[in-house]
Amino acid sequence: MLKEIYDNYGTIFEKELLDEIAAIGIFKEVPEGFKLIEIGEYIKSMPLLVSGAIKILREDADGDELLLYYLEKGETCSMTLTCCMANSKSEIRAIAELNTVLIMIPIQKMEEWTAKYKTWRNFVFDSYHKRVNELLLTVDSIAFQNMDERIINYLKEKSRINKDDTIHNTHQEIAYDLHSSRVVISRLLKKLEEMGKIKLHRNFIKIIDL
Repeated sequence: MLKEIYDNYGTIFEKELLDEIAAIGIFKEVPEGFKLIEIGEYIKSMPLLVSGAIKILREDADGDELLLYYLEKGETCSMTLTCCMANSKSEIRAIAELNTVLIMIPIQKMEEWTAKYKTWRNFVFDSYHKRVNELLLTVDSIAFQNMDERIINYLKEKSRINKDDTIHNTHQEIAYDLHSSRVVISRLLKKLEEMGKIKLHRNFIKIIDL
């Protein structure tokens, strides 16, 4: 585990902090689709991503989901940090987008490391800053973009995260992520196919020119 820690966080944290992470961190591998955090749960540890990706979702009163952002290697979730520090229930759902490797850090270390290590404080503040910017982009996309633009951006981001121009999601799953209906998503995907931008298949979508 020490090699993975240094490879992913060696340029961010000082040696003493890296050694502490190696000593108390729990190495965890989860498959694609694994639910790491559920809404309403108390969070006992926070994840540092070594590889893979995690998608962070919110849920409305009717149980409909909205994709907020993705976490990638070398990152953590600021919403998880907030829940850890406040000992409050999670307001997000975290699901592995890919097969993912994490280092789980006990919440008891959050406050200690914030006071002890400047690099940890900077990491936490940078995480908050990045997540706030991503949330603003999500709000902007809902408020100012039409669904045509949102679905194109969604497909581009999925392709980037997965490093693959083939999207293995059903129309219903895309509708969940974009807080829309399957009928609307299917219609827009068909429109993109007619424009020559994607190719629809039974179980996947092939990006041609987005």
